[in-house]
Amino acid sequence: MVELKTDTSIDAMYEAGQVVASALTAVRKAAGVGVSLLELDEVARDVLRSAGASSPFLGYRPSFAPTPFPAVICASVNDAIVHGIPDTYRLRDGDLVSIDCGAELGGWVGDSAISFVVGTPRPADVRLVETAERALAAGIAAAVVGNRIGDIAHAIGTVCRAAGYGIPDGFGGHGIGRRMHEDPSVPNEGRPGRGMPLRHGMALAIEPMVIGGGTDVFHAAPDGWTLRTHDGSRAAHAEHTVAITESGPRVLTARDAG
Repeated sequence: MVELKTDTSIDAMYEAGQVVASALTAVRKAAGVGVSLLELDEVARDVLRSAGASSPFLGYRPSFAPTPFPAVICASVNDAIVHGIPDTYRLRDGDLVSIDCGAELGGWVGDSAISFVVGTPRPADVRLVETAERALAAGIAAAVVGNRIGDIAHAIGTVCRAAGYGIPDGFGGHGIGRRMHEDPSVPNEGRPGRGMPLRHGMALAIEPMVIGGGTDVFHAAPDGWTLRTHDGSRAAHAEHTVAITESGPRVLTARDAG
């Protein structure tokens, strides 16, 4: 069942979303050659702690997971698409990093992700990250009252496929609000005009994921969490929490203002 949020609730979700935005900004600033993924997780923990927020990631255990998630960020490097567990790995020059973070504040949740290159970027990686961001922007632009879930999915998929990238099947966005994962699911590819109608008060986490090698094939790493490209190519991930309103999409995790 999809819960329609009141305008007051959307404002509260914005506050949670801004904690996420601050955490991602801090992590991005701290990321550099020689910095460990565990150190980046600690940076995010500090931001959440200072804001009086908790992490919806920490201890989360969906049906597919062998163990509860042990961190407050997902840190996915190079061929890792999503759900990477922070560990002692130290970032190297040219690494492509995707950081996913959530925050719960006042009973409401925000969720967002960024991808970036540490040190000297390869042109192919820059294009991959830019495509994920363009796909996210296209999905957000389609998140308007009167459209359908399929319009968001089609907008995202069109950008990713036009660039020649793969899209991991079965993984995409989701509803969000009191819990991190709510109905409806938001695929990263689909047919326009299909699916649930978009209404004022819906809140969605829109999150394109792109595989640089062009195939859709991936596999789970031995940790049971990390999803990796099957061909070893690099991947990128971008995400925002978005409220659908009569005046247009409102990005609740925007990292500037809003």
